[in-house]
Amino acid sequence: MADWRAREARHAERADALTADHRGRAARGEKHPIDDFLFSYYSYKPAVLRRWHPGAGVELEDAADRAAWRWYELCGDMVRVDAAAFLAEKAVLVDAVERIVRGALNRPAGFGCFGLHEWAMVYRQDEHRHTAPLRLGQTGTDAVVEGHDLRCTHFDAFRFFTPDAVPRNRVPLTRDDQPALEQPGCLHAGMDVYKWSIKLGPLVPGELLLDAFTLARDIRRLDMEASPYDLRAWGAEPVAIETPEGKAEYVRRQRGFTDRGQALRQRLLDAIETARAVASVAA
Repeated sequence: MADWRAREARHAERADALTADHRGRAARGEKHPIDDFLFSYYSYKPAVLRRWHPGAGVELEDAADRAAWRWYELCGDMVRVDAAAFLAEKAVLVDAVERIVRGALNRPAGFGCFGLHEWAMVYRQDEHRHTAPLRLGQTGTDAVVEGHDLRCTHFDAFRFFTPDAVPRNRVPLTRDDQPALEQPGCLHAGMDVYKWSIKLGPLVPGELLLDAFTLARDIRRLDMEASPYDLRAWGAEPVAIETPEGKAEYVRRQRGFTDRGQALRQRLLDAIETARAVASVAA
């Protein structure tokens, strides 16, 4: 690939635009309860997003500087991702990601949770993770939880449920159950596509990584708009899931995120398949 420098530059520009607000706040010592989540919860710095990879099977011309990068190798006069080395070192991780992603891709989506995981995280609790006030107060928030069927399928949301909320979930969740229960309608599963893209490192083309980040950013916005918190001070108009209208709005946007997430999951699996094919030829 001779034009890869242009692709790399476009990638860096896009990454900088996506992270500009966060970087500005960090420089000023400010925090945003919605938009900073992807950098605090997932713990990946903006610099990680800025680094472009072509993905496995792509050879780069005039890229000697990359030959010293981890999981890259020389191939004659060209440089490429060392897919065989990555897959050998990260075999357990790649297999786990593939199981979770493929399971969600092939499983029917569920649209009956209405984002109640965030409500379950403050149920009957005096102290909350966010300092923003509860839109309905504690009593009103508790009443919403008690008036609904909790259907959370994502362990990394379920593990933050308050002790009183845990037994209210339709299914008790464990980490070991994640590959069998992950479903594409779940907002947190959609955000995790970004996490899986990061973890697969150089196997994932830069364009896919930024598409996954953009999806996660958009999902996070709905996640907090539908939460029990009043975040209007941060530009988040409530999606009142305690009402029929709010539920309909939530599901409408949830379906759109599901479609986007499924397309990205397929691209992730394609990237893994390409890496395995390249590695098998190299062997």
